[in-house]
Amino acid sequence: MSPGIYASLTRRAALIAAAAGLALMAVLGSAGAASAHDGLIASDPAIGATVDALPEQVTLTFSNFPIDEPGATLMAVTDAACTDLTAGDPVVDGTDVTQALQGTATGVITVTWKITSSDGHPTEDQFTFTVGAGDAAATPAPADCDGTAAETSTATPETGSTPPALLWTIAGVVLAAVIAVVAYLLISRARRRRDLQRTREAAADSGDRRPDED
Repeated sequence: MSPGIYASLTRRAALIAAAAGLALMAVLGSAGAASAHDGLIASDPAIGATVDALPEQVTLTFSNFPIDEPGATLMAVTDAACTDLTAGDPVVDGTDVTQALQGTATGVITVTWKITSSDGHPTEDQFTFTVGAGDAAATPAPADCDGTAAETSTATPETGSTPPALLWTIAGVVLAAVIAVVAYLLISRARRRRDLQRTREAAADSGDRRPDED
């Protein structure tokens, strides 16, 4: 392969690889932003659990460290009659948010929480657990204390976001594969053109020699 053809192929491969890299970074950037919000990964009592008595506290565990500033973290714990069961403000300790409880209650207990994620965005949701005998799934949705029905979460808590290092490792492997495929296709195309040109030149030389032989 001539130096000119090789240089041209190198420039083409570099341009295509750069375009692929930019597109991949854009996808990873949007995915990273979406996964940056702190997600609930565990709770005590667990979502949908049934306990014998109202616990002394509710603890939520998140996938990252919620911002610990006044007013950044809120938690409401109420029974079916909208009685406030909280005692004081929630306490943030690392990835855990703990809300002390007071009083007694039976039936469906609704936990409504709101935090400010480590990326600065607010995150909120609610779930229920049951105190005493009864099936929480068969109990109507509790009132939202403003007269409307509250939507409660029954989804499994998140298991945590994908580590950034793993994302970038995958990105590097994909980008390397794209570069290799592009380079292979360009080189193969150049070789086919070169072989075709040689075939044409050989055919032309053969045609030029025949009259002389006659």
